[in-house]
Amino acid sequence: MRKLMLAVGGSLILVAPMSQADVVGLGASVSYWDSDLSGKAATNNDVVDVENDLNLDNDTNANASLYVEHPVPVLPNVRLNYTLVQQSGQGELGADFGDITTVGTGVDVRSDLDLEQLDFTFYYEVLDNWVNLDLGVTARDLSGELVVQEIQGARVNRTEVDAVIPMGYLAARFDLPFTGVSVGAEGNLISYDGDSLHDVNAFGQFEIALVQLRAGYRQMSIDYEDGDDRLDVEIGGPFVSAGVTF
Repeated sequence: MRKLMLAVGGSLILVAPMSQADVVGLGASVSYWDSDLSGKAATNNDVVDVENDLNLDNDTNANASLYVEHPVPVLPNVRLNYTLVQQSGQGELGADFGDITTVGTGVDVRSDLDLEQLDFTFYYEVLDNWVNLDLGVTARDLSGELVVQEIQGARVNRTEVDAVIPMGYLAARFDLPFTGVSVGAEGNLISYDGDSLHDVNAFGQFEIALVQLRAGYRQMSIDYEDGDDRLDVEIGGPFVSAGVTF
């Protein structure tokens, strides 16, 4: 991970002198992500399927972003992005699951999954015309908790991950002349020593005056181990967003 960040950081130093905005820019947006969840969670080598065993459904999904761009040479632009996914469901365990308190095979359970992340992205505009290209690094504050509790009992198990993870950032957008319409994609990703995180989306965008509307598809994959706990899940689905730019 350290070698990857040094490589990305070195690339940013090379592009910094030739990449800057002409004026100060500010933008903010909120979005709705209709996401589905699949994958597994593990505690002390006990594994549960979050989709088939727990029947987790999407209950709450919050997404918001804010960015600031400026004409100051060398200094990067800044983007903040917040994502919250909360899912719950009832199911039946296909195997024992737990650490100190084990929830047994065949037991009816209620489960709640909370995934929260806050991204701090520092990036440069490498291209800024009808082709827009941004390159940067992201520090992702990721926290997740899966709570599995017996419906007819008192036993509860928690699987938790909590970390600040460095990731590479890349965004590209292609404007269709004189239409206000563009298409693009952006993503954060890292893979190191068995752990990996990918968060990518592709979109179509329409701008009119200060209003920016987007629709597309977002896919997030988390394969991360924190001590005896591990999350290996994928979250994907369509999204729509509305924002303003100045």
